[in-house]
Amino acid sequence: MNRRSYCDDEHLKNESQQIPALKEVHLLSTQAVDLAVQLSPALKTKPHVVDFGTVFTDHMLTVEWSVTEGWQAPFIRPFTNLSLHPACSSLHYGIQLFEGFKVYRGDDSRLRLFRPMLNMSRMADSAKRACLPAFDQTELLECIRRLVEIDQDWVPQSDSASLYIRPTFISTEPSLGVKRPGRALLYVILCQAGSYFNSEADAISLWADPKYTRAWKGGTGDCKMGGNYGCSLFAQYEADDYGCQQVLWLYGQDHQITEAGTMNIFLHWINQDGEEELATPPLDGIILPGITRRSILELTRKWGEFKVTERYLTMSQLCCAIKQQRVKEMFGSGTACMICPIGHIVYLGENLHIPCRDKQSVTSRLTKELTDIQYGRTPSDWTFMV
Repeated sequence: MNRRSYCDDEHLKNESQQIPALKEVHLLSTQAVDLAVQLSPALKTKPHVVDFGTVFTDHMLTVEWSVTEGWQAPFIRPFTNLSLHPACSSLHYGIQLFEGFKVYRGDDSRLRLFRPMLNMSRMADSAKRACLPAFDQTELLECIRRLVEIDQDWVPQSDSASLYIRPTFISTEPSLGVKRPGRALLYVILCQAGSYFNSEADAISLWADPKYTRAWKGGTGDCKMGGNYGCSLFAQYEADDYGCQQVLWLYGQDHQITEAGTMNIFLHWINQDGEEELATPPLDGIILPGITRRSILELTRKWGEFKVTERYLTMSQLCCAIKQQRVKEMFGSGTACMICPIGHIVYLGENLHIPCRDKQSVTSRLTKELTDIQYGRTPSDWTFMV
């Protein structure tokens, strides 16, 4: 197998800040050159229209690890159920994490990944926090590239659809003891991905109530762990009762704006000093370091047309700006939705209306620039060929 080099400007900056491997654990690097492949004897019929995350491709990647033997050879096999011990600590104590990124089929029919080394780096950080073993990020990405190559017929020829990649890392420790796992499984599955929201063309609505908190200082809000999402469901269904599609998560006594549902959030406004500004909350431990978020900051700073900041925003600041008509637009960002405009917010019994985007808005411009890169219409070192 040809070895490939994956590099990203942000990954290089973060590389020197990599968290070291757990000293107590004997680590062996999984090697893509040892990858074994077992092709499925019967391929699935591909449906035309599916809900996000419900239809999966023909194959999956699995790599097992144990404290005594280290990483085993990676294995691409037909998609199948997992067999887990009933006392598996990932089921009892949530010792698990995941990642999410996409592969796009360009107008030239070639397949591209968008900044995948940033996902690998974030996954490594989450693994450290979960006390799961370190792994070779470049080798894992090469295994994922091979999986996508095998199931490439699942990648649609469409600007509104893609193939979603879900790396998952779980403890398979067969014990009820609350301790660092001695066994683990890293696996990767692929699924079809169309529009994340039912009506992507329309701005979404948010429900903000300070009684619920998504994450807190010193917690795991900056890691991509399943527990961060499962605990959000109760508030999400209350948001539904108020006619809203997502929760606007607040934090602290001053009701700091943090995230919108599963998205990072941006506010384009005229700030208190009369400056045009694009602002997003800082990475202070409760905000997920989104790949799309980082890309938006880099693109808009390169434009040089207005102030771009990472700073705290509160609901009182937002309410005041809305009343004074200083808000230009507000949007969420993430891998699944990419960029999603926000139309109104229900906060303390008040319905706050946010101006909607037009063809000249920041959301429209960013959507075009990002999709042009992802689908290969604009050459960029942010894309990696499969």
